[in-house]
Amino acid sequence: MGDLRRAVMTAAVTCAVLGGLAAPAAAGGTGRPRSAADDVGERLFRFKDKRITESSGLALSPTHDGVYYTHNDSSAAPIFYAVDGDGRTRATFHVSGAQARDWEAMAATKDPATGRGVLWFADIGDNLDGAWPDVSVYKVTEPETLRDATLPAVRYRFRYEDGARNAEGLMVHPVTGRLYVVSKEFAGSVYAAPAKLRTGRVNVLRKVAAAPLMATDAAYAPDGSSYVIRTYFSATVYRPAGDMITRMSMPELDQAESITYTADGRAVLVGSEGVSSPVYRVPLPAEALRGVKASARPSATPSARASGRAARTASPRPEASGGGAERGLTVRDVLIWLAAAAGATGVIAYIARRTR
Repeated sequence: MGDLRRAVMTAAVTCAVLGGLAAPAAAGGTGRPRSAADDVGERLFRFKDKRITESSGLALSPTHDGVYYTHNDSSAAPIFYAVDGDGRTRATFHVSGAQARDWEAMAATKDPATGRGVLWFADIGDNLDGAWPDVSVYKVTEPETLRDATLPAVRYRFRYEDGARNAEGLMVHPVTGRLYVVSKEFAGSVYAAPAKLRTGRVNVLRKVAAAPLMATDAAYAPDGSSYVIRTYFSATVYRPAGDMITRMSMPELDQAESITYTADGRAVLVGSEGVSSPVYRVPLPAEALRGVKASARPSATPSARASGRAARTASPRPEASGGGAERGLTVRDVLIWLAAAAGATGVIAYIARRTR
């Protein structure tokens, strides 16, 4: 991550936190401000490998018990790491046939035909919101043995139907296999990939739902009955149709970049950038567990209901949903953005003076 980008984000987080504007709603919806004494989640481990400096994606291995995968952020090689429950690197994998302009997220699924794990790496960061004519997601078959190796990748190229944008969230539905990208914006969106991905042409991502302010990652539950989108300050759980179930408080991390579900779907794992960064387990609140049980119908997902030309009309549209849908922006979101912009402007001006 460049100095300017880091400075802007530091200013945003500092302004929001010091202003008391970034406090997420508690599980019960009380809006109680977070304090340093809050005990949110359980720390599982810290990454011990000094090469893992900007852990930006996180996923559980579909076939190796107790193994976690992660990769670094921008300015890194196409490499990912298999890490055990103590935070020690078990294996390092180079991905051939791949670039790493700005890897921001990953997901892990299982191929129903073969039972093999499938890993997805999203080169979707675009801090200039249009620097790249298209973005890429790489599909890698999970190695059967955890030892250092070079693995081949299948590259899928994408463009957004409504113009280029920055994104840091990737999720893949475990039942239908449909891929989704979540943009990181003032008013973010969930974009669905075509039901069938093609390597010979650019695939079009179509907007299907709203996303929270400045989303940094996303993940589908193991049974496909819900998905979660996280930001720097909190996380939000949704039904597959795009209706919000609840918001979750998150541990206070230096730069919260990753989220994934546990294997049983009853908690999420969250991580951060930084050397020796931690991974936390955060149980889902009761509302989310009830929502998961009630909505566990694969036929209700945008993947199962939409294919090809019908994807646009059959996909969830939260703005037309009932009162439970999140509409993307709240008054608090606007205040956070304004405070962040004011702070970032000062930081940018300071850096500009120092670097002239």
